[in-house]
Amino acid sequence: MKNKILVTGGTGYIGSHIVVELQNSGFAVVIADNLCNSKKEIVIQIEKITGVKPDFELVDLKDSGATLQLFEKHKDLSGVIHFAAYKAVGESMEFPLIYYHNNLFSLINTLQAMLKHNINNFVFSSSCTVYGDPDSLPVDEKAVVKPPISPYGNTKQISEEIISDTINTSSLQSISLRYFNPVGAHSSGLIGELPLGVPNNLVPFITQTAIGKRDVLKVFGNDYPTPDGTCIRDYIHVEDLAKAHVAAVERMIGQKQKENCEIFNLGTGAGNSVLEVIKTFEKTSGVKLRYQFADRRPGDIPEVWADTSLANNVLGWKARKNLDDMMRSAWIWEQNLAKGKIF
Repeated sequence: MKNKILVTGGTGYIGSHIVVELQNSGFAVVIADNLCNSKKEIVIQIEKITGVKPDFELVDLKDSGATLQLFEKHKDLSGVIHFAAYKAVGESMEFPLIYYHNNLFSLINTLQAMLKHNINNFVFSSSCTVYGDPDSLPVDEKAVVKPPISPYGNTKQISEEIISDTINTSSLQSISLRYFNPVGAHSSGLIGELPLGVPNNLVPFITQTAIGKRDVLKVFGNDYPTPDGTCIRDYIHVEDLAKAHVAAVERMIGQKQKENCEIFNLGTGAGNSVLEVIKTFEKTSGVKLRYQFADRRPGDIPEVWADTSLANNVLGWKARKNLDDMMRSAWIWEQNLAKGKIF
């Protein structure tokens, strides 16, 4: 019998890629999503890629009763991967209470339901934002967790603390994966980043500008203390990211954890500036982008990239795709959307 994994937020950008990778690795998958920032049609796209249609449950995890009903229905889960959270730094600065309410209540309700049904394997979608503006680069997992700059980052830090405290008083075990900047789309061109409304992240804004959905791309700040004045981030292909989650699930199910609460950075180990990303997109797509500089955006730090040695050596995972791969796949996805090949 296949191990069954619940993926919360599984029709979202990152969640959908993880569902594909899990199914391709032989897992049965249940998706739980309230579709607040995704489309149910993504389930069909996943089926086209893998040949298997995952179970889908329309549920808002902020509702404790609905969350318990979900777990009553799926009592045979081997683990949970939790993505159900809002994720835009800038938006969280504007609407902090919405972020705290959504991100923390969904986590607490999920953990309570897991404990009630003795489901002990939990993979958490965390973020490099917990490091704040780091003292040194690259950032490893032993770096000081600083007071977060944004409410979004704070929800991730508080969530890690909630998970740790829960582990101390229960049989729960977890792996928190601290993402740097996931970008790109699946190599099939059938799933990718699909923000509803104006994008908050760089790459979908790039591709939407290139396709003509947006008039101009705004680059927030050109006076940072970096070589070209724009922010530097560690961009990682979403397919590489997905493979790390499968490695984490297999590590837990195989009882290979050295500690009940493990943390791994997920990135490439290299930083690229916003202008470097723009130039790489122009090179791989052949499209010249119209962009202009704007004021710095609240919550952004100048630069951050990962030390990924722990994930490489302990989790047995390494990012394989480069920035060219990321931009090329994102552009194919955007073109497929524009041609009506997806929906």
